[in-house]
This record gives sequence, C-alpha cells and structure tokens, in this order.
Amino acid sequence: MLQDIQKTLWSAADKLRANVDAAEYKHIALGMIFLKFISDSFSARRAELTRRFADENDEYFLHDCDDELLAEELEDRDYYKAVNVFWVPEGARWEALRANAKQADIGKRIDDALAILELENPSLKGILDKRYARAPLPDGKLGELVDLISTIGFGEDQSKARDILGQVYEYFLGQFASAEGKKGGQFYTPQSIVKTLVAVLDPHQGKVYDPCCGSGGMFVQSEKFIEAHGGQLGDVSIYGQESNPTTWRLAAMNLAIRGIDFNLGREPGDTFTKNQHPDLRADYILANPPFNISDWWHGSLEGDSRWVYGTPPQGNANYAWLQHMLYHLKSDGRAGIVLANGSMSSSQNSEGQIRAAMVDADVVEVMIALPGQLFFNTQIPACLWFLAKTKTTRQGEVLFIDARKLGKMISRVQCELDDEAITRIANLVKAWRSSPSPLEGEGRGEGYEDIPGFCRSVKLAEIAEHGYVLTPGRYVGAEEIEDNDEDFATKMTALTEKLGEQMAKGAELDQLIRQKLGGLGYEF
Repeated sequence: MLQDIQKTLWSAADKLRANVDAAEYKHIALGMIFLKFISDSFSARRAELTRRFADENDEYFLHDCDDELLAEELEDRDYYKAVNVFWVPEGARWEALRANAKQADIGKRIDDALAILELENPSLKGILDKRYARAPLPDGKLGELVDLISTIGFGEDQSKARDILGQVYEYFLGQFASAEGKKGGQFYTPQSIVKTLVAVLDPHQGKVYDPCCGSGGMFVQSEKFIEAHGGQLGDVSIYGQESNPTTWRLAAMNLAIRGIDFNLGREPGDTFTKNQHPDLRADYILANPPFNISDWWHGSLEGDSRWVYGTPPQGNANYAWLQHMLYHLKSDGRAGIVLANGSMSSSQNSEGQIRAAMVDADVVEVMIALPGQLFFNTQIPACLWFLAKTKTTRQGEVLFIDARKLGKMISRVQCELDDEAITRIANLVKAWRSSPSPLEGEGRGEGYEDIPGFCRSVKLAEIAEHGYVLTPGRYVGAEEIEDNDEDFATKMTALTEKLGEQMAKGAELDQLIRQKLGGLGYEF
C-alpha cells in the first residue's frame, strides 16, 4: 500500500517539475514534505491534547475548563516539546498554506512560514532552505505541488507518522538520485549498501560519526537497526559533516523529521580543512566518501596529525578518508567505509606504502568486494573496508569476502544486495569475530570456516607476500577481480601503449641478438 502511495506521489511530483533540473527540484519537493510533516505532527498533538484536557480520567484533565483556558493551555509549548514535536506558529501551519496555494505569492508565503519556524525552533536555525519565492517553476506549478503534498496523510499516531514520512522521504531521495544520475550519488548511498555497513558494524550504543554524511542515510539506518534489536531511539549520539550547504540542510531535515538528535557541526564545511569535530572519538564510523577525489589537497594539510600511516597523495583522497576515520575512532572503535576498488590495490604515489603500514598495524579487519551496478551515479566497482582501531579478536588476520555474485538486479541498470545476502554477510563476520583464531592452519575456528570462492581468513604475512593487495578475489579462490577501476577505453589505451613499448623493446633485442651472432660468424 505504502509503495503504491510512494510511486503515485513521485510520478505526480516528477511531472510537476516540468523542465526544472532534478538537483534543484529535489530541495523544493523535500522541503515541502518536511513542512507538511511537522505541521501535521503539531496538529495531531494539538488534537490529542484537546481530547486529554476534556477526559476526566486523564492526567492532563482540566477542571472547570472553558474556551479561554483551553486555548491558553494549547499554546503551552512544553506540551509539544515533551514529545519532540516542533512548535508551529499559526501563520506557518499547512492549512494556511494550502488555503493560499493558488495565490501568486505562494512561494513567498512558504518562505515566510519557514522563517517563522526557524525563529520559533532554534534547532532548525539555518537548515530550512528558503528558495520558494524564486523557485524556477512555471506559473501555478508550486501551488499544484502544495495540493499534491496535501494528499500525504500521516495520521495522529506519531510513531507511525514518522515511519511513513521517513519512508516517503527516503523513496524520494532514491528517485531523485536516479533522476540526477552522476550528481545524485553525491548525497545518496543506496540503501542496501548502508544496510550492509550497519549490519556488519553492529552499532548499539555510543557515538556514530559520518564525515561526509550526504542526506544522513547512515544515521537513519543505524537508528532503525538499534530499534530493531531492542534498543531505544537516542542510544547513539549522531555526529556528521557535509561540505555541500544544500545537502547539509537535507541531512538535518532527514534527521529532524525522525526525532533524531544530531550534531552536524556549526556549518557546512570541507572535512579535511574545516574539521567540525576535531576532538571527536567515535565508537562507530560509517561513510561513503566520494570516490577518487583529485582536488582535495590544501597546503595546510602538510604534516597533519591524521596522517599516521603516511601523507596521502595530493591527486587522490581515498587514503586521506581512511586515515581521517581511523584518527577519529575510539581505541575500541570500528569503521565501515565504501571506496572504489582501486583503493585495494593501487600503488600509485604513496598509496601502496600507506596500505602496507595500515595492514602491518593490524587496523584492517574485513574487506568485502561488492557486486557491480549498485550505485546510481557510477559504474566504478566498489568495495567495503572495515577498520578496527584495536582488534579484540582475530589479531593478525584479515577476513576477505567476495560478495560480487550476491547482487540481484532490480532494474535494467540497477543492482542491490537483498536482506538475505546482507544477513549472510553480517552473520559470517559476526561468527569470524567471535571465533578464536586457530592454533594451527587457517580459516577455522568455532562457528567460522573458510568457504572457497566466498570467504577466507588470511594472516598478515600472506598479505605481505601479495604486496599488500587487499582484493578479496586474490585470497578466497574466486576468479581474479580487476585490480583497478578504470573504464574500458582507459584500460585499452594503456594496454595498447604497453604493447607498443614491448614490441619496440622486442625489436631492439632482436637487432642486438643479430649483431652478437653476426660477430660470431653467423649469417642471416
């Protein structure tokens, strides 16, 4: 039922955007959904209070209640704050906006409503994107969008309402990511990847950090995981950072609608040069940093304390991300990171030396090769790195998992790991972590066994013999995975150049052999 609602809403909303770029329209639609939800939540709480004030058996019952006393009590903000509901002043309520949806100044009215909300709710300050008066929509389309979003019914049960809104919001994020193509992946990590990271890390309590948090999906999934395993909302403290201002606001809204407390820093900012949480030491870090960033370096980063295993190359940020996350882990903390496959084997510049230092320091715990076509924005194959600041079990070993064949196509161009595959991976890692390292041989322990072609526990000495390459296919016995993530044209060009060099060298050797043999009296 909810899936049908989501599809209908998206189809209608997408049609309304006319020729507006998805990247721009995304913030218009999602901001309006956010506004509708917090207004509905306020109205639902108000209706609940009205009933309870009149119920003689309720603790909120008001004796000798008249209309004036009722109105006064309903304006007491503490009643709303107590259940994590935002205070919505009269002029910012959805009913007022819907009543004026056909007015030419509806964009300004929405901007004004958002400004009032920020003024009345300090936790929303700076995160509501007031762009409606200048929205690049054809005349009347903004009003039609207001009417469309008015059809989303969240109901009066706040827990159910948050869940419905969260799912609608998440669905829209995914659809926008698909519509935006390459740009979309900058703020959205496919759910199956997030679920895999969370399931393997197994967060329960403590501080959770994402230094490139995009729309906040890692945090949302962490909270869902904790609640599904008997925990409570708020068992973890949320810390994040995001450099893109509009995406930073998107993450804040995504968390606010779910009642999740968060600290995304004072402002959007570059994680490397404007670290918003310099003293943070997290229990868990989950991140999907942008792949292979080439313009990340700044002179101020020379000699930075985060580069414990070596200064990252200026032309690629992959090993800067890995070391940034290790730096921000507690002594017993764990991190899960999505990176391009090239990070597992690249020896360009200092990457090979940094990877070797990390392996020798025994901070690499699990490496997982992922199926292709998981992302909206890139065909570059990806992998998961799991790091541990201090291993409590399996010291001196790395678990390699080749999950490339576990993906299932959900469309012509999109693949995902389903819940069964994610559970299989998570259970395998859990069994490996909880099993003592074997005294003799490898790969066996109570509850864990190597599975040829799928997983294998490998000693650090063997990894060193392989030049510190961390590609799972090299160790589990599966077919060799490509050691790099270049596209076909790049590979072909490089191979052609190499072939030309080898042929030229072969011709030189041939000529030299002829000369030597000629000197010995042989004729050709």
